[in-house]
This record gives sequence, C-alpha cells and structure tokens, in this order.
Amino acid sequence: MAENERDEWLTVQEITQILKVHEESVRRWIRGGELPAILLGSTKGGYRVRRSDFDQFMGEKFGAMGKAAPVAA
Repeated sequence: MAENERDEWLTVQEITQILKVHEESVRRWIRGGELPAILLGSTKGGYRVRRSDFDQFMGEKFGAMGKAAPVAA
C-alpha cells in the first residue's frame, strides 16, 4: 500500500461499510480508546480515523486477517 493511502483519514461511516457493523460500535471503540481518532469541531463534525491506526486496530482486535481493504473512492 502506498504511504499516502496509509495516511488517508476514514470516517465512521466508511469504517462501518468496511466492517459491516453499526456506527455506534465504531464510536464505542473510539470513545473507549481502542481505536484512535480525532473529532472535527463538535460532534456534528464527526470522527476521523487514520488508515494506519485502523489497520493496527484490526490486527490487534481480529488478528492478521483483519487488515482492511482500500475504500473505493
């Protein structure tokens, strides 16, 4: 994977599409400190997760099979 793809920022919605989970599950991982994220402005700005942090989270939570595929643009 190219370095710039690893630095891409994912939204909660993009992560839910990748994992097929509910948005609240992703937000719970973020609020619980399991998945590093930034909050843009207020809660209406939404969370953003760096792709490299997401890949690391997947590896730790689900093992080597947890590496995410690229999100289609």
